[in-house]
Amino acid sequence: MDIVIFFGTLVVVVSTMLPVLRVRHWFVRGMDFPRLQIAYLAAALLVVQFFFLDLQSMLDRLLILVVSLCLLWQLWWILPYTFFWVKEVETSRNYDFDRQLSVITANVLQTNRDSKTLIELVQQYQPDILVTLESDQWWESRLDELAADMPHSVKCPLENFYGMHVYSRLPFNEQEIVYLVEKNVPSIHVSVTLRTGDKVRMYFLHPAPPSPTENTESIERDVELIAVARSIAEIDQPVVITGDLNDVAWSATTRQFRKISGLLDPRVGRGMFNTFHVDYAFLRWPLDYLFHSSEFRLKTIRRLPSIGSDHFALYTVLSFEPAASAVQEGLAATNADHQDAKKTMEELPVSENDVPRLDT
Repeated sequence: MDIVIFFGTLVVVVSTMLPVLRVRHWFVRGMDFPRLQIAYLAAALLVVQFFFLDLQSMLDRLLILVVSLCLLWQLWWILPYTFFWVKEVETSRNYDFDRQLSVITANVLQTNRDSKTLIELVQQYQPDILVTLESDQWWESRLDELAADMPHSVKCPLENFYGMHVYSRLPFNEQEIVYLVEKNVPSIHVSVTLRTGDKVRMYFLHPAPPSPTENTESIERDVELIAVARSIAEIDQPVVITGDLNDVAWSATTRQFRKISGLLDPRVGRGMFNTFHVDYAFLRWPLDYLFHSSEFRLKTIRRLPSIGSDHFALYTVLSFEPAASAVQEGLAATNADHQDAKKTMEELPVSENDVPRLDT
């Protein structure tokens, strides 16, 4: 049992400390993902330690202290995405339908051929915006049946698992497809006109993840997110960003994105809304996002049933209430955050000026 406890402690300590390192390698950055699972492991290990270790032994007490600190550290990152935390975005009590903006964000999995289930969900929930990720030409041919109800669209079918489609009931003032960092990884940028006539900038993102089969480091993903964040920080207009960021909500990268952009996360204080992986309940993380500026309050956020993909779709309804800006705020960026972002941006020839400045 002593060997089991020692090995378990080593696993908890190493997996907790690795993300602290300023290393972009995929394996190190990958340790950002299972913080919840590591917290469970640490909690279980503490129970075992209290039962089997000698609490009078200084060494055994040190092992308990180390695991306890690891558990507290993991909880510090994940607790904001539980009901124990204060909501970052207020719940809207406004029932004016014209002020609402509803979005379904769906990573369909390119090889998935169950388009019917997604289309049925769209017909059931009637979102203003549908964005699909990993959608290729086959998916486009199926989703085009939505055109009667969602006549405005931007289509970027690709066969490399980075295709993207946007269908909308609301008109676009402007639209643009750009490849900010990698030549085969697009993002879509539009200006949407709400039913009230107000215009909202929307960004649909799906940066490539750090992984052994994609990019060995996270720099490409990090630079794309920071470039968009810095671009948003320079404008004073309503903004919504959604997509699959290939990063967890509680990572340092996503926190930096929120700080620099000033956008709010409606999941804070409400739950994790883990959207990946559909098939493994214990190994699920929040990879699909919707962030927004402070002019919006939240009506609804919900993880939808399986669509045959490895991701669940995310359904979000916002209410455009400009007065909310006076009472809502997200994470504050420090000078160190800005300096770190600047240093990251210098690693690739990409600038916030490459992000489309749509005229809203």
